[in-house]
Amino acid sequence: MLTLDLNNRVVAVTGGFGSLGAAVGRAAIAAGARVALLDRADDSRHPEDLSGALGVGAADLASPAGATDAVGRVVARLGRLDALVNVAGGFRWEKFEGGDPATWDHLYEMNVRTAVCASQAALPHLLASGAGRIVNVGALAASKAGTGMGAYAASKAAVAKLTESLADEFRDRDVTVNAVLPSIIDTPANRADMPDADFSRWVQPGQIADLVVFLLSDRAAAITGALIPVAGRV
Repeated sequence: MLTLDLNNRVVAVTGGFGSLGAAVGRAAIAAGARVALLDRADDSRHPEDLSGALGVGAADLASPAGATDAVGRVVARLGRLDALVNVAGGFRWEKFEGGDPATWDHLYEMNVRTAVCASQAALPHLLASGAGRIVNVGALAASKAGTGMGAYAASKAAVAKLTESLADEFRDRDVTVNAVLPSIIDTPANRADMPDADFSRWVQPGQIADLVVFLLSDRAAAITGALIPVAGRV
């Protein structure tokens, strides 16, 4: 049986108050990590998700100053930072014809800029760790965009290329950078948006979280620059 031990490492999860971010936090804690959940919201709507974790709310991760402040709060409370999981992001379905170009800017800011700013803020600490980890959450849709998915898919494709670029830049400096590419995640929001779908075919947040924990662990030390699909049965 494969067991994963994060050895009391400090892991920061952006978008930590959401369904996937909270699942990643729980899985990392179960593997022995000390976890900080970062989110733009002031407080979690589900305080139980913060059990055992440091909650860092009102984090403006789309700005360098805001990201630096949030990471600084984590390091001040937990002493260091060994890993960053970039979950923060969003989705909007909008056809190109008649659509608003501002949607492209908005999704870029949520999905790409947050990952860029958080990673830059975390990097000095990850380099000091000696076994730094970055795991980004991309999307399977980035490889084949359908109607109404252009802005979202483009932003998630940028996350994939960010992952590959960072992995190459830091491959000889003890920081690995990988991405998971989910299909549809089984969350309350997605169920509300697609009430007639077969939810059993979707990916569970806990399944993605287990993969993220593996990528954070020593078992994955040889893996960097990987873009790993997590498709469920979609």
